[in-house]
Amino acid sequence: MADEGVTTVQMETDAAETGSGRMTSLGRTLSSVVEVGRELLALRRGTQAETEFPRSAEALAARCQALIDHRGEASGLALASEIVRAYLQFDNAEQLSFFQRLAADFDVDREQILAAADRYREQPELDNLQAISHALEAPRVRLFRRINTAPEGTRALVIMRGHLLVHLREHPDLRAVDNDLKQLFFSWFNKGFLELRRIDWSSPAVVLEKIIAYEAVHEINGWDDLRNRLSDDRRCFAFFHPALQDDPVVFVEIALTDEIPDAMPPLLQLERNGPSGDLNTVVFYSISNCHPGLHQISFGNFLIKSVVEELRKEMPELKTFVTLSPVPGFRKWLLSAPLRGLVADELVERVREPVGRVVDAEVYNALLRLCAHYLLNEKAGHMPRDSVARFHLGNGAQMYRLNGAADMSAKGKQQSAGIMVNYLYDLRRIEENNDTYFGQGKIAASKQMLRMLDT
Repeated sequence: MADEGVTTVQMETDAAETGSGRMTSLGRTLSSVVEVGRELLALRRGTQAETEFPRSAEALAARCQALIDHRGEASGLALASEIVRAYLQFDNAEQLSFFQRLAADFDVDREQILAAADRYREQPELDNLQAISHALEAPRVRLFRRINTAPEGTRALVIMRGHLLVHLREHPDLRAVDNDLKQLFFSWFNKGFLELRRIDWSSPAVVLEKIIAYEAVHEINGWDDLRNRLSDDRRCFAFFHPALQDDPVVFVEIALTDEIPDAMPPLLQLERNGPSGDLNTVVFYSISNCHPGLHQISFGNFLIKSVVEELRKEMPELKTFVTLSPVPGFRKWLLSAPLRGLVADELVERVREPVGRVVDAEVYNALLRLCAHYLLNEKAGHMPRDSVARFHLGNGAQMYRLNGAADMSAKGKQQSAGIMVNYLYDLRRIEENNDTYFGQGKIAASKQMLRMLDT
């Protein structure tokens, strides 16, 4: 068997000579290196425990420690690939056991941190400062970096964090593991690595299938519905990451109209007339994050601003940029909040009833007032309680208008009592709105929104 270092260098040279900048070529090169690494691992392993495929959290944790300590490049890639394959076969119980081992056995060493700090206190030199930095990094961070180098390693880590977030609800002691993965994802999935693509009917079938599967706001009911959403007066844009190839990270669906819409059905209907006037308005009506494991890794801000820039190049006549957004936390708040004093006593129980096909005018108006109160006054810390409001206001949008009976689908009624919001992206004021929102906690809201609190 050839020396591992020589083998790897030769393969890297071959890849460069054949155009390794292409993902397919790079993928083939990595696969070749992994195959060489597997042969090297097979030669090095002596005990049966070392050669058996890890099928338990304990066995996988041992392989993880071996990967952290490993120095060979090709065999290290093979070992990382082996860890990925083993984890992806774990059931729910083994996943939890593995995460618990990551939390306990791969955490920082408190004594090492204190000792490094003492040495720096006595001698404030660069080497001692770097020793503190090294001690503060949990071994599992180095593990995640090594796994990330394997073919499909990034995807596996995203899947792993998705599983971890489910377990985190009942096991808060795993929060440190989640924090380490999240911090790495902030670096690996930053704007510089993301590629904006327009999705249309000519896009690869695998991408179109994923758009249907990932749509999280307004379900896509088959290929005819998707074709409708990709027609001439509609747009769909997505961010892609090179490690995930044709698997979108986040995507946005857009309608081009001649006015600010006040309801969803006209935007989604399959058979529709063209606009009565010139197209001048961009409506962002659905933003879907595609991977649970990338929760809290924000892409929407970059996506909206990138799409606005692309559309203005294509159609300079577009002047108005708005959303038609749900209020996903409204009815949950409505069912538990003390409402007396916000509406007449006789309406308290009536506004809490499930919204039917026909809504009494008095209840309808009370729901709109309560929703305005919820969006403008109800806070989680210093920020609005509603997650969609936090997102758009944090991007510099203005809360422009409430629309009652705008989404009477089962989901729309259950979450938002049928109400939807237009958030206005006034390109002249985005930065000012963003600054006052984060600096002063001030919500940019139109006069008609503010007046609803006084009715």
